[in-house]
Amino acid sequence: MSVPSTQSSLAFAAARPLRKPRRRRRDWTGLLYVAPALLLVLVFFLLPLAMTAWMSLHNWPLIGRTRWVGLANYKALWGDRNFWNALLFTLRYTLAATAGLMIAGMALALLVEKPRRMAGLYRTVFFLPVVIGFASASLLWAWLSNVDSGLFSALAEAIGLTEGRVNILAIFEPAFWSVTAMVIWKMAGFYMVILMSGLQAIPTDYSEAARIDGAGMLQRFRHITMPLVRRPFALALILCVSGSMLAFDQFYIILAGGPQNRTITAVYWIFSQSFVSFRLGYGAALSMVLLAILVVLSVIQLRLLRDREDAR
Repeated sequence: MSVPSTQSSLAFAAARPLRKPRRRRRDWTGLLYVAPALLLVLVFFLLPLAMTAWMSLHNWPLIGRTRWVGLANYKALWGDRNFWNALLFTLRYTLAATAGLMIAGMALALLVEKPRRMAGLYRTVFFLPVVIGFASASLLWAWLSNVDSGLFSALAEAIGLTEGRVNILAIFEPAFWSVTAMVIWKMAGFYMVILMSGLQAIPTDYSEAARIDGAGMLQRFRHITMPLVRRPFALALILCVSGSMLAFDQFYIILAGGPQNRTITAVYWIFSQSFVSFRLGYGAALSMVLLAILVVLSVIQLRLLRDREDAR
């Protein structure tokens, strides 16, 4: 009885070395497939991030020799009132733009997520502004807001909102909300697509059962739609907050920091310190601080919006 068991153990021992090369070959094949993505991350993210962190520890002029200063750039930014004012303005803009984009994106997604007549056309029309670059959209909006040749001032005068033409870009509140409205017009279609994909993944049986039980539209949206679309909503929210915190093009092109330098965002101030004042080391330190703030905000959002199953 001991002979067959001995033979089987020998056969298993002989087969074991054959499995290891196959497993190693499979691992190397998988690594080969992801190598291009890893190379892109290394070249376009990790290396620039390491270079920025290294620059932030130096006095790094645009022309000339660099000098090691350690944490001096980080100490200097604590007393930089302009940076903190720019950061506060960026946070205000982020709250306004995020609220507007998420509400508009969800409303558009609910409008076009079901197959109905002209739904494809509506989706295309709502998404078209997304393909326009921020620079082009900002130039278009600056022309529309021009007090002499633009449409907005003339339209406000025609319908009686203002007495005569008013330069809305010369007053802080109208200028701020005008730029925010432009961003919502341009980017709402992008978040519509993300949220629409989540809405279309919800089984119709849930809504039908709730409707039979007498649940109204708001009740179905609150207790069925929102819990089941949590993950796409979290993705859209993180992208929206991150994009808003990095706002630059629209305020640089339309307002150039005005009126009275009250619309300077954090990235705008980093750009000014790096490429106008030529303080590349200090600009790199500001960039690292902004990156840390974005990481903290993203982690907070992920923790608040994660599913109960993920939290266990």
